[in-house]
Amino acid sequence: MLILGISGSLRRDSHNTRLLRAAASALPENVELVAWQGLKAVPPYDEDDDSQTPPPAVAELRAAIANADALLFATPEYNSSIPGQLKNALDWASRPAGASVLKNKPVAVIGASTGMFGAVWAQAELRKVLAAAGARVIDAELPVPHAHEQFDEGGAPLAGELRAGLKQVLTDLVRETRPLAAAAY
Repeated sequence: MLILGISGSLRRDSHNTRLLRAAASALPENVELVAWQGLKAVPPYDEDDDSQTPPPAVAELRAAIANADALLFATPEYNSSIPGQLKNALDWASRPAGASVLKNKPVAVIGASTGMFGAVWAQAELRKVLAAAGARVIDAELPVPHAHEQFDEGGAPLAGELRAGLKQVLTDLVRETRPLAAAAY
């Protein structure tokens, strides 16, 4: 089973990218997480550009989502919501309406922030956007507050409860995905 991980942060030392790497080390057997690195290259959504051949970064995003069995998003919180670049990428991925690569795709959302709430508002906003685009968003949440204190220098989670929370979200996502993945093969 393949899970595509998408960090909503463009920052090189992103706490959310670290969170995805930590998730990759907490996966059940026979499950692989591949992090998608192309968020920064996705141009602003323009319906005029979408009616023709989509830009290469958009085609890459759509192909990566289509080839994955499930998605795991790790989002920071910007002004109590999701980062604009992540929302923009989802606008591209949600097209064409009703037949997008997000339709019925199992998705989990987690998030980290340096504040005390762990990106809970951004996670709620992201789940709403994904559900509106037709994804099957699992009912799981993992807020990671004070993210700058949660990982060691190698990026591993320091707290056992963070490792346990990641494992639970991933277990729920895999459980939701397995029947679909089995039907596809």
